[in-house]
Amino acid sequence: QVQLVESGGGLVQAGGSLRLSCAASGSIASINTMGWYRQAPGKQRELVASISSGGRTNYVDSVKGRFTISRDNAKNTVDLQMDSLKPEDTAVYYCRYFSGYLYWGQGTQVTVSS
Repeated sequence: QVQLVESGGGLVQAGGSLRLSCAASGSIASINTMGWYRQAPGKQRELVASISSGGRTNYVDSVKGRFTISRDNAKNTVDLQMDSLKPEDTAVYYCRYFSGYLYWGQGTQVTVSS
């Protein structure tokens, strides 16, 4: 079992920044992928960014150049630095862990006002 605890969501004006953090605990595999997904009202959950334990990153096109994902393998944490936020970034953001098994965090609300 893996537990994921997210923090850092909130309300910010357009153009502002937020940093999301996710801490994983439990049976952490040395090879895994962690990432952030988001789900806006009435929309499907979508990948925002992911990072492998080897450091390979992947971003959805809409956040490239604005968001940066990073991780600390020693602490089992993954962060998402979100800059130049737009109202369309408003969603519940979920931390995801995958290493053969899939785990989700409880989600944290990000609201960007115009």
